[in-house]
Amino acid sequence: MPVHRPLDVRGAILALVLAVLWGANPVAIKLGLADVAPLRMAFFRFAVSAMVIFAYAVTTRRGDVLLIPRGQGKPIWSLGLLCVVQIALMNVGIDRTTAAHAVIMVNSYAVHTVVFAHFLLPGDRLTARKLVGVLIAYGGVVILFAPGSTGTGGMLVGDLIIAASALLLAERTVFIAKTVQRVDPVRLMMYQSIIGAAGLFLLSLIWDVDRPTRWTTGLLLSILYQGALIGGFNFVLNAKLLQVYQPSAMATVALSTPIWGVLIAALIGHEGLSPELLLASTMVATGIGLTTWR
Repeated sequence: MPVHRPLDVRGAILALVLAVLWGANPVAIKLGLADVAPLRMAFFRFAVSAMVIFAYAVTTRRGDVLLIPRGQGKPIWSLGLLCVVQIALMNVGIDRTTAAHAVIMVNSYAVHTVVFAHFLLPGDRLTARKLVGVLIAYGGVVILFAPGSTGTGGMLVGDLIIAASALLLAERTVFIAKTVQRVDPVRLMMYQSIIGAAGLFLLSLIWDVDRPTRWTTGLLLSILYQGALIGGFNFVLNAKLLQVYQPSAMATVALSTPIWGVLIAALIGHEGLSPELLLASTMVATGIGLTTWR
């Protein structure tokens, strides 16, 4: 199996672009959830991302993207089903907490990714400096559970649900890094979206029956952002980067995502910047410095 290499300047810039886009994603979801139920929102997102990825495949003359070569069915289905559970938990959790909390909780996956990669990927070791960095960054997440920060019991439940989703997202990240070495990333993302859309549609028929959808401009923009930018462009580029670079190195850049997300939540979602959120963001930034410095 090829050994992933550390981030270079080009990889770091691309990873940072993805971090900014990903940071705004929980904010887009939260705004859209004012008009649609959480699992139905996820279904719309993956339906759009499937169309975007398929269009990309066609324009790049990848007409075989829907063909599954022998031996690739199991990893493709495994990733798709893992994605269904992870996204379902994330959207249900975001529905029960604030966008700023959701940003930080979702992106705690970066901490878990470093640990998972240490055990599952050759050459991606957890050094003492990385460990200190991720522990400081994770301390920023822990601050959100301090009295007065979480707020209502409903928010605490939402935060905990997202924390479970973050663990699965870390596993997904490492799984993709291993799988794209033998499965084409475009095919992998294509089927992740197809299986995700089908699974979330079925779940929404059970979970979301009492919440009607209001088709507003805000909802359409939210779906397009999640489906086209995040589910299409972001996922494909992320998978390609994971073919080359160490997932733990990618994760350290992704640790900046909470900072972008909190700022975007304050700017667009008008949620404000509490001392706890500012402290959490500062601790995450400190963690980034420790884990990326050589």
